[in-house]
Amino acid sequence: MSTITENRSQAEQLVSQFELSRGILNQGSSPLLNRIREVSIKRFAKMGIPDFKNEDYKYTNLKPAFEKSYLQELVREPGLINLNEIFKCNVPQLDTHLVFLVNGWFYSGNNPGAELPKGVVLGGLEQIANEHPELIENYLNRQAGLSNDPFVALNTAFAKDGFFMYIPKGVVVEKPVQVINLLSSDENLMATQRNLIIADADSRVKILVCDHTLTAPSVIFNIVSEVYVGEGAVVDVYIIQNHHNQSTTINSTFYKQERNSTLITGAISLHGGLIRNNLKVTFNGDHSEASIYGISFTDKKQHVDNFTLIEHASPNCTSNQIYKNVLDNESTGAFAGRIHVARDAQQTNAFQRNNNVLLSDKARMQTKPQLIIDADDVKCSHGATVGQIDEEALFFLRARGIGEKEARMMLMNAFAHEVIQKITIEPLRNQIDELIEKRLKGEISLCHDCNYKCNS
Repeated sequence: MSTITENRSQAEQLVSQFELSRGILNQGSSPLLNRIREVSIKRFAKMGIPDFKNEDYKYTNLKPAFEKSYLQELVREPGLINLNEIFKCNVPQLDTHLVFLVNGWFYSGNNPGAELPKGVVLGGLEQIANEHPELIENYLNRQAGLSNDPFVALNTAFAKDGFFMYIPKGVVVEKPVQVINLLSSDENLMATQRNLIIADADSRVKILVCDHTLTAPSVIFNIVSEVYVGEGAVVDVYIIQNHHNQSTTINSTFYKQERNSTLITGAISLHGGLIRNNLKVTFNGDHSEASIYGISFTDKKQHVDNFTLIEHASPNCTSNQIYKNVLDNESTGAFAGRIHVARDAQQTNAFQRNNNVLLSDKARMQTKPQLIIDADDVKCSHGATVGQIDEEALFFLRARGIGEKEARMMLMNAFAHEVIQKITIEPLRNQIDELIEKRLKGEISLCHDCNYKCNS
């Protein structure tokens, strides 16, 4: 373990911590991971922790989160308790291949590999990189390495482990793979996790990622995922974020799609102190399609920021984005969606929409949809709305004998349903509907049962 202190600027202390921990970081890690650490920490040192002067972080101030002291687990902690005894997903009829990660480390005590189709490889990134480097050498950091985001560079420098999955050509994984990310520490914790998913040509897989904090101290969770969607492959990825108010989550996901591929991905932010979701989709082959959805619910002084970049680099591709936010009390939110249609990406269809509802006078939302079009034969549109509950619709319901509180709940559920109905895993879709109703009622929105008691 190593600790980040408060003595110097946040960026300087992180760089210094890297230098002091270089030997620990390299120990046990594959050369594939170690060879990209040095250049990454130099990139982070040059960029530093962004403030409001950085256009991409104009509405999200992460510096206060890094002013605290944090523990980093740079070595796998032995002797973990049986996670199956303390954690139980309570989504009825949800039959999944269940995978656990704790503080960024793959938990080998749970091994679903025997139940997976032949040829599928699932495990910890550290182990797979050492035992099967040929599986990842053409994919690791190929997308994230092009990013100018300092937290992606910081992740690349410090990452030791994470989730890895390879689906061979033509293989269909019938049951969803459920990845449970658990954060647990008696001290303030900074967790770093790196994920890599490779879906080869004509394969199919659904992945559900559930993020939870189990203990109360402050936590920074810096997670980077790279997802390769091969020719003709169909990949669904759903991320459910449910952290406490002392948490800071920086989640960066990079998708690369080959021709005739299909991607469905959604981010559902139920709870968390500060959440920043970065998403990039690159169309690397023609006739591909991406459906991208997000919804968040914030109250108190919570903050959720979604930043998306869709690179239409190939012709005849379609992207469709819908992001919605419900903000209450003094909570804040931001959405920045950028669509870039390259010169040769003719006959592109790209649509983007951001809708937001403010439930109080003190809630604030910033939205910035963008289109950059270098081709001439395209259909592209974007739009954004920020407002309060439709008073006419509210009056209509109340005129039919429905109480104001119930009427407001009905309108909010209808507002959220457009996004939730896109989830293709039916038991999960039904449970998320219930969780959203609880969240809107102000009830604790935990979507799991565990023996820990967390501060919300």
